[in-house]
Amino acid sequence: MTEPHDKVFGELFVAVQKSGVFPDSKTFVDCVPKQEPEEILAAYQKAKSQANFDLYHFVEQHFEKPKPPTTNFTADPNRPVDEHIELLWDVLTRDADRAVPGSSLIPLPHPYIVPGGRFGEIYYWDSYFTMLGLQASGRVEMIKHMVDNFSFLINTVGFIPNGNRTYFLGRSQPPFYSLMVSLLADEMGEGVLKEYLPFLEKEYAFWMAGSEELEERNPATLRVVRLEEGVVLNRYWDNRPMPREESWREDVELAEGTRREPTQLYRDLRAGCESGWDFSTRWFRDGKSLATIRTTELIPVDLNALLYHLELTIARAHKLAGNDSDWRLFQQKAETRKEALLHICWDKASGQFFDDDFAKHKRTGIPSAATAFPLFFSMASEKQAAETAHFIEKNLLRPGGIVTSPIRSGQQWDAPNGWAPLQWVAIAGLRNYGFEKLAATIRSRWVDLNQKVYRNTGKMMEKYNVEDMGLDAGGGEYPVQDGFGWSNGVLLKLLKE
Repeated sequence: MTEPHDKVFGELFVAVQKSGVFPDSKTFVDCVPKQEPEEILAAYQKAKSQANFDLYHFVEQHFEKPKPPTTNFTADPNRPVDEHIELLWDVLTRDADRAVPGSSLIPLPHPYIVPGGRFGEIYYWDSYFTMLGLQASGRVEMIKHMVDNFSFLINTVGFIPNGNRTYFLGRSQPPFYSLMVSLLADEMGEGVLKEYLPFLEKEYAFWMAGSEELEERNPATLRVVRLEEGVVLNRYWDNRPMPREESWREDVELAEGTRREPTQLYRDLRAGCESGWDFSTRWFRDGKSLATIRTTELIPVDLNALLYHLELTIARAHKLAGNDSDWRLFQQKAETRKEALLHICWDKASGQFFDDDFAKHKRTGIPSAATAFPLFFSMASEKQAAETAHFIEKNLLRPGGIVTSPIRSGQQWDAPNGWAPLQWVAIAGLRNYGFEKLAATIRSRWVDLNQKVYRNTGKMMEKYNVEDMGLDAGGGEYPVQDGFGWSNGVLLKLLKE
């Protein structure tokens, strides 16, 4: 497997990313070298000191820039949005990959759906919400292809990375694999769970790696955290404490503007990317500034709710396979996690779930839509669910759906933005506890906003401004993308219910 560009091209990589010859730092790491790296580096050493040296021209000469696939598709806002999405599936489909020497793409053996825009590879948690739409479209074969691709990644690299790029090999994303397998089982029968049990267990082993090393003096390592009672919960992490290759300039500039130790800052930035919420005040020590990000110090509500589902899914698969002792073991693991999460993350005073600062033994107090995850997995008590529903209606509900957080920070996972996956989690979670009216309100507002933007632009967007339906969403390290996998999936699922 090809090493990431920062390791292979060293000084040239730094020069390109620092210069800003590409407006998007992701562009260079998606470029494919036309010659062997040694030849390119030798040519760079020879050319860089010349008076007329042009770095952009050099890169064009020695690298193939990423090109969007050619398509004859033309959006027509007069076409019903569900028809538009059905047509988009083919536009967003990529065939099984062929290995390309020097490419950062990790080739996958089956077809898959990409999000769209700048994202020309498969993404982990995006794909579950895309699959909801594929299910509504009756495209079960594509769902199986994508689950098999993720199973392939678990087998070959040991886990499911953020996306199938070598520069993502330090981190994963929110672990939705068990939900994908469950979705496939809904379509193909429960026997699917037994088929994918080895992969579910390897996914679990990745998230729980290091558990046996934890002790009172060493309460956290990798993605696991030991609580005082000896219970182990999880945090987000990244194995590489250095600037992200695909956002190198942004990370280095941030480090240069703060007194923080750079490697810890880089680790927390990368862990924020593993969370999928890159970035949000959820992770900020001061609740305002990205420079105070501290993702690795927190036990997130959503991550542990997802791992609860993974434990239950493994238990269910063992039960089907007749492995009663393993069934009981994982049932107990899930119950222990549930009790711990409800204990440390539930805040009685505000009636919502917060992430836990495990070093300080207290909740962060930073509100967000992550509070809906225990409802999504039916973990909360009836009282907790009622108070969470009240909080969502009072603090997160907006004209276009629910806002990611009520805080305006300039980050894309904060106000005024709403994201498709969080709408679905909130809607489904509220329905689990009988809050049909609030769920229906969120659903109708989100559907109306999606359709309004589609009629005006002919596009489905990555995120939406749910506070002012006349404005685009904003914030983050790149422009708003259109396409868009998970928005398509959630909207189509809601339309075809």
